[in-house]
Amino acid sequence: MTLQTLCFDADDTLWHDDSLFDFTHRRFHELMAAYASPDHLEARLQAAEERNLHLYGYGVKGFTLSMIETALEVMHADAPVSMIGEILAAGRAMLGLPVRLLEGVSTTLRTLSEQYRLVLISRGELLNQEQKLASSGLGDLFEAVEIVSSKDRATYARLFARYGEAGTSAMIGNSLQADVLPAIEAGGWGVHIPYASRWSPESEASGDHDRFVRLSGMAELPAWLLSLN
Repeated sequence: MTLQTLCFDADDTLWHDDSLFDFTHRRFHELMAAYASPDHLEARLQAAEERNLHLYGYGVKGFTLSMIETALEVMHADAPVSMIGEILAAGRAMLGLPVRLLEGVSTTLRTLSEQYRLVLISRGELLNQEQKLASSGLGDLFEAVEIVSSKDRATYARLFARYGEAGTSAMIGNSLQADVLPAIEAGGWGVHIPYASRWSPESEASGDHDRFVRLSGMAELPAWLLSLN
């Protein structure tokens, strides 16, 4: 089997993203320390994020709104303006942080771009994802960039057909549930490169399929592709 199209997730596959949320979580805990224990606050925030996913989608803006909502719930709508301002400032700071590529990403993608069609498939806020891609220095390596609202079988089937065919396409990402398993269901290959995550609304099922592989890092991808071909 010869693959022709390699599709990549962005956040926590190409660059660090979850660690930024961890930092802001800690800041939120500090701001709310007088009103709720960390465990109680985290449970309320997680519930707000899950509740708001279909309204705000994934990304910093939705996370910031969920923090504000949680603060209002915990403080019974009596949160001072200064508190709301601090939360907004924490969210704004996340948007201004520099992109930090994961180990091996730049070298690996530059090598693979000489042999394969590379496509970025990212879920999140359009403007924020475009800004991160521009800051990453990887933008010129991708033939196409797709910012999608959901990652499911239908999405991958549509995109695989747009850039070739499912049987010669692979999706590489850190999430089994969002990146890998639905791509396999759509007829493509799934490459799982895990990233230590604080929390995910998806249940990470185990991958068990002849078109599935798990790698420990991006640098292992070229060797696996060579062995497959």
